[in-house]
Amino acid sequence: MSDKTSPAVKEFEYKAEMKQLLDLIVHSLYTHPEIFLRELISNASDALAKVRFRMLSSDEEIDREGELKISITVNPEDRSVVIEDAGIGMTEEELISNLGTVARSGTLGFMEAMKARQKEGGVDANLIGQFGVGFYSVFMVTDEVTVETKSAEAGAEGRRWRSTGQGTYTIEPVELSSRGTRISFILKEEYKEFAEEYRVEGIVRKYSNFVDFPIFLGSRQLNSITALWQRSKSELKDEEVNEFYKFISTDHQEPLDYLHLSIEGTVSFKALLFIPAEAPMELLYQQGALEKHGPQLYVKKVLIQHECRDLLPEYLRFVAGVVDTEELSLNVSREMVQSSPVMSKIRQILTGKILGWFDTLAKEQPEKFHKFYKAFGPIIKIGLNSDFTNRDKIIDLLRFETTRTAEGEYVTLKQYVERMAEGQTEIYYHTGQARAQMMAHPNLEYFRKQEIEVLLLSDPVDVFVIPSIFEYDKKPLKSIEKAEVDSAGTVEPEGERLGDEVKGNVLGLFREILGERVADVVESKRLVSSPVTLVSGKDGMDSQFEKVMKMMQQDVPSSKKILEVNTSHPIVRNLAGKQAVGLGADPVVRAAVMQLFEGALLLEGDLESITDYVSRMNDLVEAATRAGG
Repeated sequence: MSDKTSPAVKEFEYKAEMKQLLDLIVHSLYTHPEIFLRELISNASDALAKVRFRMLSSDEEIDREGELKISITVNPEDRSVVIEDAGIGMTEEELISNLGTVARSGTLGFMEAMKARQKEGGVDANLIGQFGVGFYSVFMVTDEVTVETKSAEAGAEGRRWRSTGQGTYTIEPVELSSRGTRISFILKEEYKEFAEEYRVEGIVRKYSNFVDFPIFLGSRQLNSITALWQRSKSELKDEEVNEFYKFISTDHQEPLDYLHLSIEGTVSFKALLFIPAEAPMELLYQQGALEKHGPQLYVKKVLIQHECRDLLPEYLRFVAGVVDTEELSLNVSREMVQSSPVMSKIRQILTGKILGWFDTLAKEQPEKFHKFYKAFGPIIKIGLNSDFTNRDKIIDLLRFETTRTAEGEYVTLKQYVERMAEGQTEIYYHTGQARAQMMAHPNLEYFRKQEIEVLLLSDPVDVFVIPSIFEYDKKPLKSIEKAEVDSAGTVEPEGERLGDEVKGNVLGLFREILGERVADVVESKRLVSSPVTLVSGKDGMDSQFEKVMKMMQQDVPSSKKILEVNTSHPIVRNLAGKQAVGLGADPVVRAAVMQLFEGALLLEGDLESITDYVSRMNDLVEAATRAGG
């Protein structure tokens, strides 16, 4: 901090993260620059909601003067814009905290998203609102911003904050008669249109029509201030519902679907809930983002919590919307919300209604449900290990690609069971990173030969939740990687199997060469055309689960696998023949065994040294092509 022009004026330097953020905002090209006004109005509305809440619920001495409204003044001649509210205001410490530092963990994700969009040729300014850095959007359209504010706290003094967004900001005392905040700035020449009244009116009606407080442009009120959730479902129009969703969610897309609820009974509440068209971007960039999400909680039409996590279980918190009840008091605290039996009952009812909503979509609008499941299926699955009350409902919502479906097509577990092969008693699944990789895996050969359908699980969360289902319709779920999969007899391979003595010898050769690299070497009952494959033991860890845990930097020891050998395969028969004539120690034979093993590791994605693998392959090719070989 350093003095500037006057002892009363304090200059502060932005933190490094803020400098990066402001530099990106100031120097980017935007496709929707008008959202700066939406963001400033949203901030003003939040400030008004906070002071209204304090006035209704608190006995503390606060400034109660001033109408709860937002006022906008524009002058096209000098390109000036002023936005005022009589909200909660800010102290000097709050100015530094709210406007001078990065207050949200989503800022890093925002900057990553901005950089990615810049490479594509233009940044959608809606990103700014989605990542919670809305105030700084004003620097898109101006070179300097002045904020004059006075906290509603008794005895508070006014402060003036000023910045060009270039690395520093100043704060100084200012005489203000009443609480609230006044933001003023001069528009850049290329954005002078936003000083025209018709343009401001259009932006407010588009983005801020449902703000809880009146928005005035001069003497005219621009917004409608209507609680849509209080109306009956028959009175709602899709257009206004979609616009309301965009307003509360800062999503520029229309919702995929919405649910209107009016519940009367042991508890009474109304709700208007939405499924986003796509998973919100912060879910892609922020670990644990769902913990911070939740619908808005209103009590008697007064906003109590902007994102109430206690209304829904974590796996449903991507659902946006509003819940309004008269069963709670206006001065309810965060702690009271958490422990309230009313909230517990509302949460229980909401969860059941939302899961029923998803089920109805699946039955009546399968294409819409497919889009929903593609976006939010991985999040829904989290509920399997957390919401045991609704576990069966969640299982019925699950969808899977299988070895019989085309890519992008899904079946339910019920559909899988209905078309199980005669005599099949288990539900089989295969885990991997991609469909093509899984379909080419040797472990599927047995199931294809027997025409047994296998679920294909490529979602990383699958390895944590699907095994926990254990069984469906009294039929166990089993990974095809487990060593003892063989429900309907040994499948016949493409060639003739080795005799017992020769087989024992060649398997012993594999064991001797591979040593501690494997748990065991056994004859395969599942391979048809491949020479070898790796499987987990009956009690071993699923290989895909092991990979995911290591990606999460968990300290998981690598488990040894069982190598299954197809004793009818020409390569294995050739190796047996070499061994029978005393060539078991031949370098080419030993290299071939190691190459088969590492080839299996390569298919699993577990090969540590591709260089050694390729080098050995070159040696084998050289031996095979040597004159007289």
